[in-house]
This record gives sequence, C-alpha cells and structure tokens, in this order.
Amino acid sequence: MLQTALKNTESTLGSLLKDYSSYNLWANKKLVEWLKSKPSYLMENEIPSSFSSIKLTLLHISKTESWWLGNLKKLQPELDFRQTYQDSVEEAFERFIKQSEELDYFIQSLDENELAENCDFSIPFVGDFSRPRTELIQHCMNHSTYHRGQVVTIGRNLDLTDAPMTDYMFYLLMAKF
Repeated sequence: MLQTALKNTESTLGSLLKDYSSYNLWANKKLVEWLKSKPSYLMENEIPSSFSSIKLTLLHISKTESWWLGNLKKLQPELDFRQTYQDSVEEAFERFIKQSEELDYFIQSLDENELAENCDFSIPFVGDFSRPRTELIQHCMNHSTYHRGQVVTIGRNLDLTDAPMTDYMFYLLMAKF
C-alpha cells in the first residue's frame, strides 16, 4: 500500500543535515529507552568488540559527539583517547542523551551560511584539516549511527534481541511527523 499523505517539504543541504541531527537525537533516545528496559548489569558485560560493553560504547559516542561539537563551534578541542569516565550505567545514559541534545541544539541554530563555513581541526597522528561544517556534521552523525549498530550487536550477544527500529527512513516516514 502506497502512503502519500506525508507532508512533502523542500529539501536543502541545511534541512537534510538538521533532519539528520534530529534523527540522531531521536535514535539515541529510542536506544536508551530500550536499554533502560533491560537489566542494568548487562550494560557492563564485556563482549569482544572495539568497545567491550554497551556502556563503554555509549560513552565513546558521547565523547566523540562532544569533540565534534567543539570543532563545529570552532573551539579546536584536544582529542584525548585516554580520557575515561567512571559513570554509572544511568549516568552514562544521561551523558549520552545530554550530549546528543547539545549537538542537535547547536546544529539547529546554524543558518545555511554557517553550515557552509569551514572549521579547522586536528586529529592526532593524522593531521590538521579545514573542512566545511556540513562534512563534519555528516561524519559525526554517521559515526554515531555506526556505533548504535554496534550497541545492538553487543546486545544480541547478550540475548537482547528486541532492539527498536532506528533506521533513518523509518524516522522520516513514521516518527518525524
């Protein structure tokens, strides 16, 4: 059945990136809502992965979103791979959502010209770069999506098999409006 009742909107690069940022926040909230319905001890169970637990993966996403937000604001933050958090599971959930809210709030505040501006940033062992905000936003959102998938995979290894649907098109068609 073809559904055509959805509102068609004009799409610009700016509106796409703002939608993608809103989607990122929505997907992160859906993920945390799901995870909160599970035993909290499972969030710290270790599974072979680049980040060994759900909690550590969420903290990585938070830390990375924070670093990219600093770059989007042209603050040139340092990237410290050694920084660790001693957060409880609940604190990790809160940090994860709060960071995504801050990132979304900033992205929503940008106009088309600000979105196109270059930001200088430095990645240790890689180099110094100057790229448009549009690319940094796209990269940051893609990075978070990648690791949300990793959280779901870690969850599957812990017998958590009922993860919510967080695909971007699902968001656009069913959740956004």
